[in-house]
Amino acid sequence: MESPVISAVDVRKTYGRGANSFDALKGVNFDIHDGESVAILGKSGSGKSTLMHILALLDAPTSGTITLGGVDTRTLRGSRLNQTRNKTFGFVFQQFFLTPNTSVLDNVMLPLKIAGVGRAERRRRGMAALEQLELADKAKNKAANLSGGQKQRVVIARALVNNPRIIFADEPTGNLDSATGAVVEDILFGLNRQNGITLIVVTHDEELASRCDRRILVRDGQLVDDLAAVPA
Repeated sequence: MESPVISAVDVRKTYGRGANSFDALKGVNFDIHDGESVAILGKSGSGKSTLMHILALLDAPTSGTITLGGVDTRTLRGSRLNQTRNKTFGFVFQQFFLTPNTSVLDNVMLPLKIAGVGRAERRRRGMAALEQLELADKAKNKAANLSGGQKQRVVIARALVNNPRIIFADEPTGNLDSATGAVVEDILFGLNRQNGITLIVVTHDEELASRCDRRILVRDGQLVDDLAAVPA
């Protein structure tokens, strides 16, 4: 089998020191392969969000290693770390993290601006991403003037604009009604299956998790189950 796109080996995360320390992760091990859809499932406080932040290189483990495409991420520092994260990952969060009084297009182009892509190319790729999400007609609108579902589609367009290898989706439908949430789910799983983008979903929603190829269950900072999907 091909080498994993992400590998976690004995990943531990401790907050605080001494008597006040708290072990958020207690030695987690698993691999994720290219093109998989994986749900990291667990209740609030289980350690699933801490795990996502570490996998996405937004935080570092106290001990253990995260390997990304065969590279030990402990070797990534400063601008190299930022470039790797910006180029490899797209992020879809429950809170949209859009700049409200900026245009939809400017919000989508932000990762390209960070990457140093020229204005004309930023605009071309930003519009292409908005067209893919059927939002090209909203390009000049302020983000604040969109519905919740439209905002989440803008977030997905922004996640796609750098052609990421992996999309992290943290409770991506948490702020949406069930019908709008279902549309957003369909978009994410469509990108996974049609574009081959690895999809890592962090959720406490069993129904959403059941759509993934695998479910990794986290409880009290430990991986307690790693289940392949049962074919329908």
